[in-house]
Amino acid sequence: MLRLLALLTIPAFAFAETPAEALKKLGGEVKLAGSDVVDVKVNAEKFTEAEYKLLAQCTNVKNLFLAGGKTLTDATLPLLAPLADLETLSIDQSQLTDDGYKHFAQFKNLKRLSLWHPSWASKEFTGSGVAHLMALPKLEKFTFAGSTAGDAFLEGLAQVTQLKEFSTWHTAQTQAGNANLLKLTNLTFLKIGQRLPKYGTASAASFDGSTIPTLAKIPSLEGLELFEVRLTAKDLEPLKAMPKLKKLVIHTADISEAEVVKVKAMLPNATITFTPLTDKDRDETLPKKLKI
Repeated sequence: MLRLLALLTIPAFAFAETPAEALKKLGGEVKLAGSDVVDVKVNAEKFTEAEYKLLAQCTNVKNLFLAGGKTLTDATLPLLAPLADLETLSIDQSQLTDDGYKHFAQFKNLKRLSLWHPSWASKEFTGSGVAHLMALPKLEKFTFAGSTAGDAFLEGLAQVTQLKEFSTWHTAQTQAGNANLLKLTNLTFLKIGQRLPKYGTASAASFDGSTIPTLAKIPSLEGLELFEVRLTAKDLEPLKAMPKLKKLVIHTADISEAEVVKVKAMLPNATITFTPLTDKDRDETLPKKLKI
């Protein structure tokens, strides 16, 4: 009887799951440092506000990846405000509006942000909302890929001048929009690939040999990765004027090895990594998928 009474007096929360245990039951991958949750990778496709509030209890998490993130909206992103120590955030398929991007400001320690397929085909997202990221003082690395946002995105990005590394591909940007990259005066690394053809039809390439003179005007660049493009050594000649360029990576690109030899000769102070185009990329990726 005494044992039964003792059990009845134990607080209910003593039997409750920890946030880590609950997240694992949801299929999440959780890494602990002692008893603290520091890394979380979880599919949020079926998340409700309850699951986001559960995630918010992991107040020491530093790295968070949300797959299937269509449930991450203007209403649910603010629920993660308690994650004040967050340093790396990766989200696939978020459904934020331009105004909703203001909620990223709650992560003052965020250093790396990756957004895959953000707000695809949403009429409430032009891409201009990324300007809100200027409120993140420590943000250094940003990836934005697989989006129907176009030049309005690059115009907003131009205000996020603290960025040191930026990667983008499969968007709706144009050649004209690329000029906004010149405003990222602290940029040391740029990875740039091709836009996706609008609605499956041909549209002008967002990136080709004529883009190189624009990129060469970013004097702070130390590293450059170019892909999904057709190039010649002559196209890359403007890179000779880049005083700090140390690394050039070229892949999934229609440029011959003989042309790359010429590039190496004209950029003797840069390490150049080249991966030849595969037959599939030459016959399918460039002409059929990207229509270039």
